[in-house]
Amino acid sequence: MRIKKRLFIGLLALSLLFITAVMAGGWYLLANHTSVLNRVLLILGIFTLAVLFLIIALGIAGLVLILWQERSLPFFQRLGIIAVNTLFPVALALGRRLGVKEDAIKASFIEMNNQLVRLQGLRLEPERILLLAPHCLQWSGCPHKITIDVSNCRRCGRCPVDALHALAEKYGIRLAVATGGTLARHFVKQYRPRAVVAIACERDLTSGIQDTQPLPVLGVVNLRPHGPCLNTQVNLNQVEEAVQFFLYGKAMTRPQVYREGWKIGSSV
Repeated sequence: MRIKKRLFIGLLALSLLFITAVMAGGWYLLANHTSVLNRVLLILGIFTLAVLFLIIALGIAGLVLILWQERSLPFFQRLGIIAVNTLFPVALALGRRLGVKEDAIKASFIEMNNQLVRLQGLRLEPERILLLAPHCLQWSGCPHKITIDVSNCRRCGRCPVDALHALAEKYGIRLAVATGGTLARHFVKQYRPRAVVAIACERDLTSGIQDTQPLPVLGVVNLRPHGPCLNTQVNLNQVEEAVQFFLYGKAMTRPQVYREGWKIGSSV
């Protein structure tokens, strides 16, 4: 099921309205039950919150404008990042209260982020692109440790890691496999890429995108037919298209590069 970007944008707007109502209620209660000094302090506090409110409101409006016009607007995108980082916990909490699954909210955020990144129209050298994959893509019965050195992979074709190697070799990009957010951030610092194609679950992708801002990250949500963190899979076509966006500014028509025995590249 395709997650719509407007789900996350709508929750951001609802979060802003909720905070506005709380601020108005606090103003009413304190303004009628405090001393003169407290009222002065309250006015200063409300002024500060009003400035933050304006920045967040402009950020949300800017995100809507960018997505609607499908045109990169760096100033509004920076304000949008502030709005997202400020309201994200509130949006999650409100979404849960409304019966929206947390993974759906985070998937909507990832979809919105991906479109914003694509609109930047980056065209990078292959060595400036990092393909970052989670350890759970590796076959659980594999005895070879690939998180420190991905070249330890024996390329047997039992899991998508072989196909990711083939894709990295085809385009000349870097490939790293991480066990979690700490190691993923280590690879980002080590390789210092200009852009990242990241594969992970909704939770890890969301935190990773936020932790590495303003570094452009295109996220591809993994597939979990055996449950979380065990023999996960990925749509390899989506991964390759993300790489092509960073190389050429758009997805290109291309021949299949994966082992014949590995069919996940043609899945949805």
